[in-house]
Amino acid sequence: MGHDERAGATRLHRFDHWLYRGGRPNRLARAINRAWATVFAAGVLRPDRMVTLEVPGRRTGRVISFPLVVADHQGERYLVAMLGRGTNWVHNVRAAGGRAVLRHGRSEAVRLVEVDPGACAPILRRYLAVSPGGRTHVPVDPEAPPAEFERIAADYPVFRIIPDPPPSTAVDDVGRTRP
Repeated sequence: MGHDERAGATRLHRFDHWLYRGGRPNRLARAINRAWATVFAAGVLRPDRMVTLEVPGRRTGRVISFPLVVADHQGERYLVAMLGRGTNWVHNVRAAGGRAVLRHGRSEAVRLVEVDPGACAPILRRYLAVSPGGRTHVPVDPEAPPAEFERIAADYPVFRIIPDPPPSTAVDDVGRTRP
């Protein structure tokens, strides 16, 4: 990486930290997040790993939408809290019993199950590989040895995504059963 590239990366890193000073998004970051949540939910961008999480707010019950990146690992999908334990969406997911909706062109009802920190190191590594925006917030180099990821795992909640489909049979408007 040349000097100009390093300088640009450093400026971007500082800007990203300014957006999330104290682990909370400032006003500009909230506006950017709303815009990305709309774009991700519409499914405009590829790959499918860019999603919008919709979960009821723990205080208001109003649906909160937040853009996130899905990390895939060993055939499973995961969400990582790049800002750590105090992230609002983490508190909201816990308060909702893990029930949420992921949107990327279509809505998918899911259950988010928190992963034990002892199992998170490889998932965190994969997350940093697929989420460039997360790299400025998680204090480990993406190429660091597993022990470094294990050291910080308890500080960055990880949730496994489990599809939460509706019952296999439903009744339509006129009382007919349909698959």
